[in-house]
Amino acid sequence: MPMSNPFEAFGDIDEIADGLSSPDASVRRLAVIELAETSNSQAVSYLARVVSDASSGVRLQAARALGEFDGCDVAEALVRLVADSDMDVAQAAADSLAELRDPDVSTELLSLVSHRSAFVRAAVFRALKALQVQESLGPAVAALGDGDAAVRVQAVGVIGYLKLLDTLPSLIHASKDGNADVRLAAVSALSFAQNEVAARAAADALADSEWQVRAAAAEAIGRVNVTSASGALVRSLGDTYWQVRQKALQSLGKLKARDAVPAILAFLDDDLPSVRKDAAAALGEISDPRAHDRLAEHVLDPDPDVRKTVVWALGQLRDA
Repeated sequence: MPMSNPFEAFGDIDEIADGLSSPDASVRRLAVIELAETSNSQAVSYLARVVSDASSGVRLQAARALGEFDGCDVAEALVRLVADSDMDVAQAAADSLAELRDPDVSTELLSLVSHRSAFVRAAVFRALKALQVQESLGPAVAALGDGDAAVRVQAVGVIGYLKLLDTLPSLIHASKDGNADVRLAAVSALSFAQNEVAARAAADALADSEWQVRAAAAEAIGRVNVTSASGALVRSLGDTYWQVRQKALQSLGKLKARDAVPAILAFLDDDLPSVRKDAAAALGEISDPRAHDRLAEHVLDPDPDVRKTVVWALGQLRDA
């Protein structure tokens, strides 16, 4: 008797789609699930009809199911669901929209950057970010003036993902936005531009009122990889938040900032093991002989990760 094929089709799509006409919402929802499981693009036309289903549960399932497909028809259906009155449905559609990878859907998305709903505008820019199409740049820069912070955050994402030096002034402007989430996104995006201008902007953000932005700024400086900003990082080692100090230590190591060695040495005695570890790692990356004796004093640190990093750092000094 021949063995059954475990990868056989889930069934005739038209027959499965008949369930979408059932008066029972649970049957319609099951039909949506089964259509998605076929992984057949022909299912999209049926799923697109569900966007106006009377049951929010069915629409929610459709929003999730459409994320399994790609193409302009999918984008059109998801755009309708993003504007759904039920926020669970709208959020699921936004998540699926962000998973689209077909650049051809950008035309559909770009037509909605001025939608009356801020949620829709934010979802559209979030989707455009992943597509990285040049046509989205102009609308994204314009959206930095949007009245809704969530839209501005996603617009910054579009600009940052395109990684064009010409957009650096826009990101710097956004790094001074009145909303902390926008500033955080903008400061994080600065790191693509490895030049003095980006380094100065990130250094300015080390004085931000929100520690999350300061931590992102400290990390961005390391990624920008401009040594002139090391002085600002040393000053950040006095930040009241350990997360900022930790990011500053990591970036000083990446920059191989020898002038920072005396300041970094003090953190080998920090109360937090993670900070001691990053201090040792930074000293290893810098490989300045002045750190040898102080590192040697910590080979018996009570934390195993710190001990391992100290030994590694001493090895870096020997090899330097």
